Amino acid sequence: MKKSSWIAGLLGVALLAGGGGWWWTQRAAADAVQYRTAKIERGPLQATVSASGAVNPVTQVSVGTQVSGQIKDIYVDFNSEVKAGQLIAVIDPETFEYRVRSAQADVDAARATVLTAQANSAASHASVSRAQVDLIEAQRDLERKHSLVAKQFIAQSEADKARALVNTMGEALKVAQAQLGVTEAQIKSAQASVAQRESGLAQARIDLQRTRITSPVDGIVIKRAIEKGQTVAASLQSPELFVIAQNLQDMQVDASVDESDVGRIRTGLKATFTVDAFPGQTFEGQVRQVRKAAQNVANVVTYVAVIGFSNVGSRLLPGMTANVRVVTESRDNVLKLPNAALRVRIAGTEPSAAASAPASSASTPAVAASTTAPAVTSSSNPATEFRNRVVSELALSATQVEKVDAIYADARPKFMTLRDLSPEERTKARERISADIRARIGDLLTAEQKPKFAALVAQAAGRQSTRGKVYMMGADGQPVAYNVRLGITDGTSTELIVPPTSPDEAVFKEGALVIIGTVLPGSAGASRQPGSGPRMPF
Repeated sequence: MKKSSWIAGLLGVALLAGGGGWWWTQRAAADAVQYRTAKIERGPLQATVSASGAVNPVTQVSVGTQVSGQIKDIYVDFNSEVKAGQLIAVIDPETFEYRVRSAQADVDAARATVLTAQANSAASHASVSRAQVDLIEAQRDLERKHSLVAKQFIAQSEADKARALVNTMGEALKVAQAQLGVTEAQIKSAQASVAQRESGLAQARIDLQRTRITSPVDGIVIKRAIEKGQTVAASLQSPELFVIAQNLQDMQVDASVDESDVGRIRTGLKATFTVDAFPGQTFEGQVRQVRKAAQNVANVVTYVAVIGFSNVGSRLLPGMTANVRVVTESRDNVLKLPNAALRVRIAGTEPSAAASAPASSASTPAVAASTTAPAVTSSSNPATEFRNRVVSELALSATQVEKVDAIYADARPKFMTLRDLSPEERTKARERISADIRARIGDLLTAEQKPKFAALVAQAAGRQSTRGKVYMMGADGQPVAYNVRLGITDGTSTELIVPPTSPDEAVFKEGALVIIGTVLPGSAGASRQPGSGPRMPF
């Protein structure tokens, strides 16, 4: 009996020790840090820029007035279709009609003054002619008296009187000629006065004509700012009476793009936008212009990007708020990982030198090696992709392709030397080598290919790879850190660039798991290990 009790006690102690060990193991497992993971996927990726703006007509004309007065009649209203030159409003013309009559009277008076001056000029001409006749007669009389004095028929005094008369007639002629000049000047003055009065009359007629407000273009009235009987005053700035949209079928969105994103916007990019008036519907457009004039509101600098679109059926109205999404870059088949993986930081876990060196240096020589192949299908290398796009989109001939590949082959040794430089010097040297490659390729192209090549270069400049750090679970169940190269992002996922010769190519593949978060011990999100039992009561 005593022996069986002793055995039962040993069994109880063994069970208690085993239960305590099992509980302690489960508690340690529950207290360990757990990680949330997500898969690396392969598929399309688009980088976009979001902005907001207003829907506006491409051509919108503000109709004002150049004269002041009271609105007498209005012939159009909101949404009225008008033609160029059509009468749309009238300002009371009575005052301007009186001004025209007054100016006309001034012209008539000035013309009468011209006639008077011309009559005076005719009289002066007659005086000059009479003075010339008198002078000639006096000169003939002087000659006769000189002849008689020589024959001593008359006294010398008679000849002297005749000479004095000639001198008097000569001065009288000068006076008559001077008077003629005065009358000629009076004619010119009167004619200038007529021209001045006629200009005043023309101005008065123009002001009278301006009382008739007409449409400058064909379009639709989208705003009417006046009422019948209202008085408008034209001073330094013409008041706005109407706003006419020339064509509501062809419209645009004036989107405000932040200065940090404007460098990615280029003419010709595709864009989509939505408006609150049509929820769930997406409209398509294209970037027509990026205006260089900056807008600074509350120290926030933005630039206007003009998104043109076809407003079929005139569904969208001017002034609607549009939420714009511009696709700046697009990739068809790339590796991508969740952005959450790039925000994870695990203390004490850093990339090893062996893992980080290839990610930063091996990719550059791979550019030259991969791009010399006649046909390269990997899209993880930016230079490889650029070479392939140049060949396909520019439709290079076989001879041109051979020369392009030779250019990349010549640049391979230069890229190999980049690994010996510091990071700052490496970036500058890589840009110099790339610029030389682009220049040499440009020399091989035809005049038709060069504009397309310039567009490709501009697009390639927008794709700048960055560096990042991600964590993956190692074979021992502990996280391992890796330095990675990143491409474009759509806000949710980011392109993962893995050069073909990188030793991490086997690690970063479709379906691989990356850590996107941690669950701390004792937190509400901590999950129990599968098969864990209830907590022990001691």
